[in-house]
Amino acid sequence: MARIGYARVSTIDQDLQVQLDRLRKEGCEIIRSEKVSGVSREGRAELATVIEFLRQDDELVVTRLDRLGRDTRDVLNIVHECRQRGAFVTILDPHVTTRGEMGQ
Repeated sequence: MARIGYARVSTIDQDLQVQLDRLRKEGCEIIRSEKVSGVSREGRAELATVIEFLRQDDELVVTRLDRLGRDTRDVLNIVHECRQRGAFVTILDPHVTTRGEMGQ
């Protein structure tokens, strides 16, 4: 089982460092990041790479829900894709996880 972190900011002027530090502190062995708008999945190559890399019992970790997606449908689609791969999603703030019975 790998903990894989994903960090994203919307513009090149924004800094990823706070997210990267938090993901490292949480024990993510692999961290992918990008500076791209979350309005759509298009152009979010690092997120696509992370999802493609996920294996059974891996965990995708993000610092905040809005770093994963801009709207409910997008987030639910990402969670669904992770579940199809047998992986889990954890959001650190507020703490939410799809692992276990409560996460289903």
